[in-house]
Amino acid sequence: MFRIGKEEIDAVARVINSKQLFKCNDGLKETENCEREMRELFEIDHAVLMTSGKAALVSALIGMGIGPGDEVIIPAYTYIATAIAVVATGAMPVIAEVDETLMLDPQDIENKINERTKAIIPVHMMGYPCDMDSIMKIAKKHNLFVLEDACQANGAKFRGQRVGTIGDAGALSFNFFKIISAGEGGALLTDSKEIFEKALIYHDSSAVAYFGDQMKDFSTEPFCGTEFRVGEITSAILRQQFKKLDGIVADLRKNKALLKEALGDGFDYTPCNDDDGESAIAITFRFKTIEECRVFAEKTGATIPGFTGKHVYNDWKPILEKRGAAHPLMDPFKWDCNKNVSYSEDMCQKSLEILKRSAHIFMDADWTQDDIDAMAEKIKNAVK
Repeated sequence: MFRIGKEEIDAVARVINSKQLFKCNDGLKETENCEREMRELFEIDHAVLMTSGKAALVSALIGMGIGPGDEVIIPAYTYIATAIAVVATGAMPVIAEVDETLMLDPQDIENKINERTKAIIPVHMMGYPCDMDSIMKIAKKHNLFVLEDACQANGAKFRGQRVGTIGDAGALSFNFFKIISAGEGGALLTDSKEIFEKALIYHDSSAVAYFGDQMKDFSTEPFCGTEFRVGEITSAILRQQFKKLDGIVADLRKNKALLKEALGDGFDYTPCNDDDGESAIAITFRFKTIEECRVFAEKTGATIPGFTGKHVYNDWKPILEKRGAAHPLMDPFKWDCNKNVSYSEDMCQKSLEILKRSAHIFMDADWTQDDIDAMAEKIKNAVK
């Protein structure tokens, strides 16, 4: 999806010429400036660049105090990193159904809540926003944290607010497959000083207290964590990418609207919780049967989310088989406090059925009208 070129090349060259590649420096301060620009763009109090979206998820959960004996509700449709992030804290992921929007089903969230539930992770898959009004209402009712996994939804909004900034914290991803990219990378967003402090310490505990004044005015004492720190080259690239984000999303939305116009009536699209807010990564069709969906995908090259082999809970072998760590004593699934959670391949039948009847066709921000007309013709021919 991303657009990358001379601006990024020049930015990287400036960093290399400065010879200041470490995050804390007296030179260009690309990381510091990128985080400041993110705070301004997302209208959020705190932003921390990290090595990946998963790193941001884990760090946010640590910042929320999530740990052994806790449960975190996640959707049946997401990348396995969402589930692994929960396990990394010693807590247990509880898998809930998605609804016809392909997003986390608010009704099933209620079904999965118990006295051990501490957080909900709504995942804005494929640039489609979750029903954040309902999710936030449920979270408030049960006093739960909300951590938005917006890794596939850079640039998306819900009711005019950028996803990743609605809950208690949000996670973004900038790997190769995202709307903007530095090859790898991620970020944590939050308005909570407590979550920010704990997440910052956890994400770089071997350096955050010893380089610069990163813990200035902190009330949280240092503790042992990990190392998800980014360098100046990644930050330099992302500073240029963020300048392009809204333009890319605007072009994706425009081209999706043009494609729908070219298709005309007679197509059943997956409903969206906010048509104006989606980042328009894909146009998604619904079919009455799995076979109809398969035929459509074969003729168009569409992706059926129920058969990607990666993004549905029944493909997450380490989770289903409860292998949470290489060393058995470090495996949260084997701890007595976590023995209440169980999994099976058929535990979310509703989600499996919906996901196998849906088909994504990826949009391209750089499509011309000829490209759009050609895709429309291919789609029409596929359903004849």
